[in-house]
Amino acid sequence: MHRKILIFFVSICFLPSGCLSTFGPRSIERVHPAYNQAIVNTVDEQMLLNLVRLKYRDSPYFLEVASVTTSLSIETNVGIDAIIPFSNAHNTLEPGFGFKGSTKPTITYTPLRGEDFLKSVLSPISLDAILLMTQSGWSIERIFGVCIERINNLDNASRASGPTPENEPKYKGFRDLLKLLRKLQLEGLVEMGPDLDINSKNLILLFKQNPNYENAIIEVRSLLEVTQQSNQFTISANFLDTNENQLNMRARSIISVLFYLSQNIDIPEEHKKDGLVTVTKAQGGGEFNWGVTPGGMLFRVKSSKTKPDNAFVSVHYRGVWFYIADNDLCSKSTFLLLKQLFSLQSGQRKYIGPSLTLPVGG
Repeated sequence: MHRKILIFFVSICFLPSGCLSTFGPRSIERVHPAYNQAIVNTVDEQMLLNLVRLKYRDSPYFLEVASVTTSLSIETNVGIDAIIPFSNAHNTLEPGFGFKGSTKPTITYTPLRGEDFLKSVLSPISLDAILLMTQSGWSIERIFGVCIERINNLDNASRASGPTPENEPKYKGFRDLLKLLRKLQLEGLVEMGPDLDINSKNLILLFKQNPNYENAIIEVRSLLEVTQQSNQFTISANFLDTNENQLNMRARSIISVLFYLSQNIDIPEEHKKDGLVTVTKAQGGGEFNWGVTPGGMLFRVKSSKTKPDNAFVSVHYRGVWFYIADNDLCSKSTFLLLKQLFSLQSGQRKYIGPSLTLPVGG
């Protein structure tokens, strides 16, 4: 019996240190991916939920995960239970050892409002940011189709930058322009960048010469209503100081992008009949199909009465499931672009408002 007790105490001297050395790393390996995936899922669901809210003219709201902290606790106990019988039986000693580890996460949420909201959501996306996105491999058709509201006299459904309009917006000339720009981009014949003149802060749109695509460039000039024969055009955001041989661009804000993309959400017929959403009228009569606009061609949210099995992201709202299909790669790409633009804009803020800290039992 004495030998057993000695072996027991020798073993427990080494056991806690071994557990301590493995519990922490193993806990990180187990918990870190789970937190990462949970945050990604909630951010996606929040963005989709706000898109749906805007379609119904409900108020959007944004919460950011400011921090996630986790405390690690380890408890050990060692003891010996003695059994002393009131008979001729032998006394017995039973050693005991206990080990328990736990993590206690604390999540801090920061509401996006006040100066934060104004700078991040209501301010127009800068042309420099749009340039950055086009240079990082994004399709110029997707970037311009989502972010640009107007180029010269070509309108990209500007009335859809707010609540759903009652009548069909203008978009066809802008859509034709995007197709030509994408065609030239795939051939490496269009570039957008800063002016080489160090004294100029302007951006430049440049078309490279290629006899096989000269007609496409001529058609682009015609759509933009420029008479200049040069393939280099200055880009300006000031529509009050126009020049017939420069490109005036007006960018959407993040909230305008959200409104625009929310237009092509499938709404149940009963909600339309109940007047919960505005049904846009087409010029030829009937309901306008938002899927033919530049934004609608790039993004679509479906709806279902039951929870969809093939959803990339889904939310339940007003008794209906709204979702982006997992095999709709075009909509998923636009959704990813939207999140990157949102992060880019919100990263410029300096305001720190009150936060909501929630301890999570684990």
